[in-house]
Amino acid sequence: MISIKPIIVNKQSQKFRVALGSQLQNCPSVATLGVCPNLTDYPDWKLDLIQRSPKIYFPTSLYAEMFVAMGKEIFPKIQTYRFMGDKIKQTLLFQLRGLLIPKTRFYYGPRQQEGITKDFSFPFVAKTPRFSSRGLGVKLIQNRDQLEGYLENNRVAYIQQYLSGCRDYRVVIVGEKIIHAYRRIPRCSEFRANVSLGAELSFDDIPCEAMNLALKTSRLCGFNYSGIDVCEFSGNYYLLEANMRFGTLGFKKAGLDFKGILFRLLESGAI
Repeated sequence: MISIKPIIVNKQSQKFRVALGSQLQNCPSVATLGVCPNLTDYPDWKLDLIQRSPKIYFPTSLYAEMFVAMGKEIFPKIQTYRFMGDKIKQTLLFQLRGLLIPKTRFYYGPRQQEGITKDFSFPFVAKTPRFSSRGLGVKLIQNRDQLEGYLENNRVAYIQQYLSGCRDYRVVIVGEKIIHAYRRIPRCSEFRANVSLGAELSFDDIPCEAMNLALKTSRLCGFNYSGIDVCEFSGNYYLLEANMRFGTLGFKKAGLDFKGILFRLLESGAI
């Protein structure tokens, strides 16, 4: 049984910060404790640090809600974990916040799904609505047979307007700062612009409109650690999604040290 003592914190005397996830590992001013599935797996000294720290960095989805319920500050914000990997919740939030997105609708069950081809003309995009990444759950639906194949594997259908020939951008935001931005150029035979699917990267002339939309999204939605995807089509900039588990290959290809950037933001008080 764990003995929980009252939390009495003297912020001035705290010599280092506490993190659970590995993002700040090897940072001299951070004690990275790791993620244990059970609190009883932590030794007493780690439990004491968790209890006494007023702020926990990268608490993971396992502990984030608990720390917030205890009144602790966390980084990233709790919205990062509440909306992680859920395209439906993200889309609803974007709509409520008045952010420009491609036409998007959800269909629950066969009866509602009969209306897909009434609302959308072929081709259109169909996505696995939850917990898909790297473009693997994104399909370009060009006919009824492809639609039926998608619906067989997705009880909830996430259908989105296809913006043919759009320009795709990834904007990475940590805290309130853009730390990287680049264009993703898909292969000739591929409509998806994911780096994992062979997209090329360009770091030149990233439009201010794309970066401003990403910053606006971060501020309005509370996504202070995310790779935000934006596309440009016919002179307009559309928000696609926020990726809280984003890859760092774009940093490596630009010659940037992602962890070094995180360390500097931490030491400057930006996060």
